[in-house]
Formats: sequence, C-alpha cells, structure tokens
Amino acid sequence: MAATLKPYLNAVRSSLTAAMCLQNFSSQVIERHNKPEVEVGSSKELLLTPIIISRNEKERVLIESSINSIRVSIAVKQADEIEKILCHKFMRFMMLRAENFIILRRTPMQDYDISFLITNFHTEMMLKHKLVDFVIHFMEDIDKEISEMKLAVNARARICAEEFLKTF
Repeated sequence: MAATLKPYLNAVRSSLTAAMCLQNFSSQVIERHNKPEVEVGSSKELLLTPIIISRNEKERVLIESSINSIRVSIAVKQADEIEKILCHKFMRFMMLRAENFIILRRTPMQDYDISFLITNFHTEMMLKHKLVDFVIHFMEDIDKEISEMKLAVNARARICAEEFLKTF
C-alpha cells in the first residue's frame, strides 16, 4: 500500500466504523414501511451531517449517514482520458450486476463513480467490520485494476501499431 494511501484509507475506515451504528427504524410518514432514510430523506432530523474524506480533488469518499442506513459514494482517481473510459466501463459492469453485490447501488451519486448502500438489515445479517473491510478492500483494488487495464490497453495498442507500421 502506498504511503499516501494508508492515512486516507485509515480515515475512511475509522469514519465508516463510527457511522455504522445503525438500528431498525420504521417510517414516520407511512405505517409499516421501513425505507433507508438516507435515500428517502423524508425526515431531516434522522439524517446526520455528510462527511467528505478527500485525498485530492479527484479522489474522495462521501459518507452520508442516517438512523437506519449509510450511503458511501466513491470518486476514483482518473488522471487521463483512458482512465476515465476504463473507470466508466468497469463501474458500469459492476453496477449491472448490483444484485450479486448486496450493498452496491445501481446508480452512483452525482459527481461520484460508485455508491454503496448499507442498511440496518445488512448490519444484522453481516459483520460490521467485514462490511467496512469490503469497502476498504474495494478502494484499494479499484486503483490496481484500472492501472492493470490501462497497461493492457497500451500494450495492445503498441502491438497493433507495430503490425500496422510494418507495411510501410
């Protein structure tokens, strides 16, 4: 892990762990409904102040908490046009399979690349520290995956250019 990445991930880990105090809370508006308050936003008194943890202007995490849910939105570093395209395609691939990732949202928040929604039912079914570990592990691996894909694209482009230029 890079020296600059470790404090960033530690800050995200401690903030997520602190925000993971979720409890079952029925809707105040509709009887027998239990919706994630961070998504619905019907009662402002149930929402906590959002936290933005930023490594730089392009790489940041938004943690929005409420009494019964947390929404974690991640903006991934995209240095150039190739990384933007690769990140968009990879995130789209993941979000199309959101039902396989229980906490993954189908659409990210605006200005972010991917979002997770963790409800009190998820924390009852799964271990809280494992949910936090999954988000942190995802943040570590996404940079590696995009870098590897970029290297593969560049290597393939070099081979294609060499084959094309052999005729001249």
